[in-house]
Amino acid sequence: MTAVSLATAATLEDPDGPLLTAALADLGIEATEVPWDDPTAEWAAFDATIIRSTWDYPSAHEEFCAWARSVPNLHNPAEVVVWNADKRYLDDLVRLGVPVIPTTYAASGVEARLPPGDVVVKPVVAGGSRGAARFAAGEDAAARAHVDTIAALGLVAMVQPHVASVDDHGEVDVVVIDGEVSHAVRKRAPIGLAATDGPSGPVGVDAVTPDAAELAVVRAALDAVPCAAPLCYARVDLVATADGPVVIELELIEPFLFLTEADGAAERVARAIARRATRSPG
Repeated sequence: MTAVSLATAATLEDPDGPLLTAALADLGIEATEVPWDDPTAEWAAFDATIIRSTWDYPSAHEEFCAWARSVPNLHNPAEVVVWNADKRYLDDLVRLGVPVIPTTYAASGVEARLPPGDVVVKPVVAGGSRGAARFAAGEDAAARAHVDTIAALGLVAMVQPHVASVDDHGEVDVVVIDGEVSHAVRKRAPIGLAATDGPSGPVGVDAVTPDAAELAVVRAALDAVPCAAPLCYARVDLVATADGPVVIELELIEPFLFLTEADGAAERVARAIARRATRSPG
């Protein structure tokens, strides 16, 4: 029997895990959830390892990247994981013409360049809303202090203007499986100071159909990823601006895939995993 490992976090539960495991079983694939940092794990014993809910990795960024490089037949592949684990990948998207929220970076509050209006400050290595904070126009001192808080942890801060449409319309998260758009949701998740270890808890999630402009940005973003083959999975998070949709994040490591929001979504992911588990590594 083909056997795959689903890389997880030891203390966090993946709500989609049982659904995906069942879909894999229907294809004759045995799936085992294994914490990514389990020192006893024998990754080479599996036909493939699929990263699914390693939501604690930002607190052990370097160790996680080293782990990814060491695991045979990992998906998404290690080079994508390492690139996507630091949000400065947004600069690569910009260079390739992908519309992205304007972003600057700072290692201290003195260096931080704050845009006019409300701003969002967060670490370049983080998951969910961990470490993120929103500041109103005029709260420059507080925003710079938060940059210093992030810097004190040995991290680089990123500064972005708050996009007003998020308050009313949220963001559109487009899930792509094996290079094809599978489904999308509109998610509302306010940014605050509270830290979370899993995907940020949305106030509301609704299934939506992405429009042509959103699909064009999704395709441009995925074309910019440093990987020639289609990824097993991806999630492109978009927000609306006066100039059209822009990327707020490109989630290629451990995105929540909203498998319950679209018929057949778990089966599509399972088939993508099956194709990778039956190929020769490399």
